Amino acid sequence: MLLTACGQERVRPSFHPEANPPTLSAWGALQVEKGRLILGEGVEPYTLNTPLFTDYASKLRTVWMLSGSASIGEEGSLDFPVGTVITKTFYYPEGEDGTVTAAAYQSVDLSSEVDLSTHRLIETRLLVRREDGWHPVSYVWNEEQTEATLKRTGAVVPLTLADHQQAGPFAYVVPNENQCAGCHAPDAASGRIEPLGPTAGQLSRREVVGDEEGEQLLRLAEAGFVTLGDEPAVVQTRWDDASASLDQRARSYLAANCAHCHNPQGPADTSGLDLSLGATGAAVGRCKPPIAAGSGTGGHRFGIEPGRPEASILTYRVGSTDPGAMMPELGRSLVHEEGLALLNQWIAEMDGTCSET
Repeated sequence: MLLTACGQERVRPSFHPEANPPTLSAWGALQVEKGRLILGEGVEPYTLNTPLFTDYASKLRTVWMLSGSASIGEEGSLDFPVGTVITKTFYYPEGEDGTVTAAAYQSVDLSSEVDLSTHRLIETRLLVRREDGWHPVSYVWNEEQTEATLKRTGAVVPLTLADHQQAGPFAYVVPNENQCAGCHAPDAASGRIEPLGPTAGQLSRREVVGDEEGEQLLRLAEAGFVTLGDEPAVVQTRWDDASASLDQRARSYLAANCAHCHNPQGPADTSGLDLSLGATGAAVGRCKPPIAAGSGTGGHRFGIEPGRPEASILTYRVGSTDPGAMMPELGRSLVHEEGLALLNQWIAEMDGTCSET
């Protein structure tokens, strides 16, 4: 679980405008203090309505700015100032035998401290906004859980998952610098790197921080990190919100996990599949024959065949761990069973049929 830090002396973060330091601690955004991971001075935690799945890891997300504030742009995108440092730390609950357990994919509570006596830190990824744009940086934590070191070429961390239907050994893959840049460039033509998760719609949610409940986007605005517009943000549906429609939940899940590549300008545009929130009809895959899936079709004819998730390419690929078929193709070694179940239900309840021609 995450705990609320109190009575700890915080390190002031540092911005590195050119080179990436060899250790994570040099940034000052996070620090290990008395067996706990805590945030630096002025660093704000945040979470998302529907986050990207990464092998059942928990994620501690933070943002810090040297100066200025993020403004809200088109479709809720955030324009962050130079001097912004966004971090995402991946970690697991760890047993006494060294196995890790699947963390809750969606957490209601949010605070700023991780107890390292019961958790294992794996990696921390940074997105750094410099004068020439965003730069991805990855750090891998040591066995002693005291420091993380720069890993430009990525890493493979062997883990064993316990108490789960996919229990057993698996390879947790830390992406290399080029892979990070590829996923964070939703416009393939420009190749411009940008944050994917923190949008106004993803950040607009109720939260519990310690003993206080409130609106997350408002907290970030009060901290000076976001300048709110005149209109309220269009909230992106939580994928696990039982009060929302099945279609809203499934589309939010696909947007968070797939649309960074599968959008009209994305690196997967040749597939003709658009999984962004605003897409409709065949663009989403309904009765759409594959264009460039190759062996990844699993022998199925349509991206989505209404009423038949077992015959749909989309769920076949989301449920696969074959490197030649799995989607997303980076960022996971395991299947997100709960996400797959949501997509199966969504397709199973669709009306209509696909033409044979």
